[in-house]
Amino acid sequence: MDQRLAGLPVRALRLLRATREAIQQQRADEADQLLARAQTWAGGHPEYLRLLGVTRHLQGRPQEAVDVLRRGLEIAPGDALLLMNLGTALRATGDLRAATVALRRACELAPEHAPAWYNLGRALAQDARSGEALDAYERALQLDPAHGGALIGYGDAQRTLGRIDQAAAAYREALKQPNTTRAWVRLANMRTIRFSAEESAWLERLYAAKTLPEADRISIGFAYAKSLEDQRRPIDALSVLNTVNASKRRQLHWDAPAHSAITESILRAFSSPPATAAPKEMGREVIFIVSLPRSGSTLTEQILASHPQVEGANELSDLEIVIEAESRRTGRPFPAWVAQATPEDWRRLGQDYLDRTQRWRRDRPIFTDKALSNWRLIGAAMAMLPGARVVNCRRDPVETCFSCYRQLFAQGHAYTYDVDELASFWRDYDRAMRFWHARYPHRIRDQVLEELVQDPEAQTRGLLDFCGLPFDAACLRFHETPRNVRTVSAAQVRQPLQASGGHAARYGDLLSPLRAALGTR
Repeated sequence: MDQRLAGLPVRALRLLRATREAIQQQRADEADQLLARAQTWAGGHPEYLRLLGVTRHLQGRPQEAVDVLRRGLEIAPGDALLLMNLGTALRATGDLRAATVALRRACELAPEHAPAWYNLGRALAQDARSGEALDAYERALQLDPAHGGALIGYGDAQRTLGRIDQAAAAYREALKQPNTTRAWVRLANMRTIRFSAEESAWLERLYAAKTLPEADRISIGFAYAKSLEDQRRPIDALSVLNTVNASKRRQLHWDAPAHSAITESILRAFSSPPATAAPKEMGREVIFIVSLPRSGSTLTEQILASHPQVEGANELSDLEIVIEAESRRTGRPFPAWVAQATPEDWRRLGQDYLDRTQRWRRDRPIFTDKALSNWRLIGAAMAMLPGARVVNCRRDPVETCFSCYRQLFAQGHAYTYDVDELASFWRDYDRAMRFWHARYPHRIRDQVLEELVQDPEAQTRGLLDFCGLPFDAACLRFHETPRNVRTVSAAQVRQPLQASGGHAARYGDLLSPLRAALGTR
């Protein structure tokens, strides 16, 4: 007898067992229907509530999952599986601290349960606690050496900590297990790692397999294109990229004209800088780093984080969260409420941001916020935090957009899978940054990647001077700085700067459609 189903009538047992199977196969709608049928006989049972919570999570309704799972824990407070499921649902809501508490408790109650340690690792990693995450993944792998997810998570933690060879080894070990296609993408995204001839041949066979699910074909395709680049076969690589980007784009919603309209509405709302009650030095602790992906932002943050006064916080969501909270409070979307915001409102929002980010100033007085999409929010950020600085990382637009096109992102960035939409997004960004520069000329610095590569010392000195920091030679040895780097550029910033012609030059006229869309030659 399954002890988790103890006390239930036979008809409920059958329905909940079928629900478990549906959940295992990711068939959330089927699980929902089975649970509806079982509710009469099992609605107050903790296992019913657990399965309902997991189903809500699978349906993309994590807050509902949290509420249901907490009801289950009121009935069975020491249930490790309920706690584990609660922790994963809390992680999906963004409440990482509560998620970690629940998952640690699950691990205490069931120390031999590898999935609990794996999920704890995921929560810790998302909360930028990579060392602790590594320990959790190691414990999961001690219990289950073939746990593919834990192997990938272990590799991610090693990559974040700068241990590139160990990360690559973990990904390659994960590929020996079923359902670990995403490990190929992890390897491909570490641009410093070359695929072996054997791996390239394996990728070619996988990509050609007729039975490969579409999601896996997309992942394999991006990795396969990287292997073709390694073999200097740009025509074949671009052909694969075009195919998999088109497939990925069909899975996503993106409205380029709507994004351009929103960008324009933001610029209109800040046509004149709003009055603020925030003191002019408020926010001097903050360096915002903005850009499009693949434009040198991780490198810039690594240089700054090599300074003894600067903490590199990676990509933070706090500014956007503060803005969204104000939109909920006013009942109007951003930027519709900007005209009605009082000087005291801006000061209050700035203080909220500083309170939220206090953890990044525990050891060092200044921190970087590298949420790239903050380029849309610079007007608000300057009203909230007049003392903050903004570093805008620029790169040749063709190189920027093509690097995005070569990248399968874990989430977001839906505009990167179509050449015309990429170009439209770049134009929105470029227009906005020129607008902000005109209004805040002394608070924004363009950090051009090509210029940084050409003259590292002069550019680094200029960057530090802009940020009000004394020169420190450690910033020139940024690749030696041990810290967490959570972006796909983690491997690249562990190496010294190297002059490169970029990837676009290797493709020549093959990229004419992109150049035409951007209006460049």
